[in-house]
Amino acid sequence: MKTPDPNDPGAPVHAPEGGPPPSVDDVQGVLGGVIDPELHASITDLGMVDDVRIGPDGHVEVRVALTTAGCPLRHQIAQEVESKVRGLRGVSNVSVEYAEMTAQQKAAAMDRARFRAREDAEPTEVSAATRVLAVASGKGGVGKSSVTVNLAAALAARGLHVGVLDADIWGFSVPRMLGVDGRLGGAEGKIHPHVVPVPNAEAGEPAGSLHVVSMGFLVDDEGTALMWRGLILTKALEQFLTDVRWGDLDYLLLDMPPGTGDIQMGLARLLPQAEMLVVTTPALAAQRVAARVADMARRSHMKVVGVVENMSEFVTPSGERFAVFGTGGGAALAAEVGAPLVAQVPLEPEVATGGDEGRPIVLRDPDSPAGAAFTELAARVVDVLLPPIEMAGCTARILEIAGEMATQASDASS
Repeated sequence: MKTPDPNDPGAPVHAPEGGPPPSVDDVQGVLGGVIDPELHASITDLGMVDDVRIGPDGHVEVRVALTTAGCPLRHQIAQEVESKVRGLRGVSNVSVEYAEMTAQQKAAAMDRARFRAREDAEPTEVSAATRVLAVASGKGGVGKSSVTVNLAAALAARGLHVGVLDADIWGFSVPRMLGVDGRLGGAEGKIHPHVVPVPNAEAGEPAGSLHVVSMGFLVDDEGTALMWRGLILTKALEQFLTDVRWGDLDYLLLDMPPGTGDIQMGLARLLPQAEMLVVTTPALAAQRVAARVADMARRSHMKVVGVVENMSEFVTPSGERFAVFGTGGGAALAAEVGAPLVAQVPLEPEVATGGDEGRPIVLRDPDSPAGAAFTELAARVVDVLLPPIEMAGCTARILEIAGEMATQASDASS
């Protein structure tokens, strides 16, 4: 297999990495991030991973046991498995084959469904049908929040419902960049995010929306300093995921704090389905520290879906381009971490102006060079990197039966 050119934003998503083949434990670890969208549990927890075989050439074969041989979700599950496994170092190819669960495996899956129906214990308020994308960087000042906000707005402009969690709890800036303020409301013991409607870019198509949560909505003003230690920050992230009524989202984007601290590790534990988009600039220093973030993601079994090179060039009003911060940082990082370079966003004063005024450039001036870059990035996320999950019914009967049994148990106890 030919390795794609990491300098080509149109290159295929997966670039195999060199090195020794992964272990079975490595493969099982990343498969823990493949979540059944109806049972809300990983395919490893449900006993759906029947076998893993790894060849000396890095070819990984995974056999997935389905509840029924004709499961409508089988192709989606295969894509998820292949995507996760290809993110491991040393993988040259991935094959997925299907089997049907044995009676014992079905009974175990039934026990899991029955337990969840009885306890109603979702680990977070984020649906398993929501795509989760953490936008991260190795250092501050590379425009990570700007990328998060503009990508979220571009996704919403496609008619999608997008959550934006400002997980940069110390350095929150999302409220200002989206022009949203005021305290968060709530009901029935749950916090409700601020909802911002976004017109669809296609005339006549349904509008999208942004569902925004930030520490900025909980402090007195934007200048308030939070002097919290790492464990408290992680607890705050956990509360944002468990106490906020996110609703039915297509995507949840997290604006992560820079670096490789407690919040990053907490995210991998709380949302095993999360994947990462790494932001860098062309500068060598930014590229080197961003590589550490990608390494942390891999160690946490979190796939890096791509690299965004922000501030790639300065674009004058007349269209002239100047490489203010040098060249090649994004391509070098993509090559190092084995992920594609999915966007190169030019440096434009209007990007900062849009952030200061609370109207992202992708909505303010979508035809500008930066606006177009963010629009193309959103299209690639939807079409290639993380397509929206389509719900189907291969496990619906299990859920139905589990719900009936839970109701019967409740009636009997009363």
